[in-house]
Amino acid sequence: MEKEKLRLDKYLWAIRLFKTRAQAAAACDKGKVKYNGNAAKAAKPVSIDDEYEVKTENKKSLIKVTGLLHNRVQYSEAIKFYLDITPAEEIERIKFQSAVFHTGKRMSKIGRPTKKQKRDIDEFIGGDWSKGAGEE
Repeated sequence: MEKEKLRLDKYLWAIRLFKTRAQAAAACDKGKVKYNGNAAKAAKPVSIDDEYEVKTENKKSLIKVTGLLHNRVQYSEAIKFYLDITPAEEIERIKFQSAVFHTGKRMSKIGRPTKKQKRDIDEFIGGDWSKGAGEE
């Protein structure tokens, strides 16, 4: 049956490792997807029991193909078509890395002080910082 052939980029998109198929293809082109230690091309046919090393922007996964998925489905269904065989030390490194590094998202109510907070700080310090340097 002709439908059994499945491109690697389409598979990675279908199992939801990448948001778009274009991103999956770009990752293959940049060598971020490896099969047997070598960079895998986007057009490579996927077979059951293949193992791929996939680097996304924030983690590195090792997956084993357990089924072929031709269309994108919801996450709870997609995870049935691959097995995450990422080594435990890599998972720990990712957890540690995400805890240590700043994500770029600002916490609510934290950041630059408001005008009132600036006035309160100035009052606490005891100096009037609204005047220029050297004007006292």
